[in-house]
Amino acid sequence: MIECREKCSVLISSRKQTSVRLILALFVPAFTLVLATVASLHAQSPATVPARYMGRDIATTMHYTGADWLMRESRQREEDCKRLLKELNVKPGQVICDIGCGNGFYTLKLAQLTGKTGRVYAVDIQQEMLDMLQQRAKAAKLENIVPLLGTETATGLPDNSIELMLMVDVYHEFSRPAAMLKAIRKSLKSTGRIALVEFRTEDPKVPIKPEHKMSKQQIFKEFPANGLNLTGQFDELPWQHLMFFSQDGARQISGNPKAAKATEGSVQ
Repeated sequence: MIECREKCSVLISSRKQTSVRLILALFVPAFTLVLATVASLHAQSPATVPARYMGRDIATTMHYTGADWLMRESRQREEDCKRLLKELNVKPGQVICDIGCGNGFYTLKLAQLTGKTGRVYAVDIQQEMLDMLQQRAKAAKLENIVPLLGTETATGLPDNSIELMLMVDVYHEFSRPAAMLKAIRKSLKSTGRIALVEFRTEDPKVPIKPEHKMSKQQIFKEFPANGLNLTGQFDELPWQHLMFFSQDGARQISGNPKAAKATEGSVQ
């Protein structure tokens, strides 16, 4: 009888241990998953977290999987890219940067304009975009393009090297605008220019999401505050602002749109 009780006791104890092991086997992985999820949420990159700068919502960066939109057939009609390039007044031999270059829609055109004696730095924060750009450059047999993988706060550009910095529909996506403008200023020559191109908030007919547009009022809040003066502007593109900025000390003009007429064609 005693032996039977002992065996039953051992059996019950064994079953309890098995039950505990089973509970632990089920609970521990689930608990670990919860902790990992919470940690992941707290460790999100600043680029993925909604943010604001000087009262403006910062837009999410366009993902490389949407790169085909940059090459859409309707782009010339919507943006008049040929006129934009003409207003940049690119000269052979210039050193240019296409920042936020994507798959190289403008990079390749700039490389053709500045010629074999010139150079175009193509900066993007997505390696996949740069890979697409390099494939297109190779197919076009262009050898004066230098791709650079940037970050949210750095361009990778040499100091005091850029004569023209082109930013087409990208500034509004900078997750750290002040840091990037500081890095851009560092890369500009003393006479270097920034050509800022942004979809117009002022025009409700421009079919772009509000966070991917900018008004002149907002631009004038942000650029002068970061040591950049307006030196010219062109108001005749279908959907976009085209505004030229240089570093402090450069010739400054009024922010009044009427002043654009006086400076068109005269910005060097």
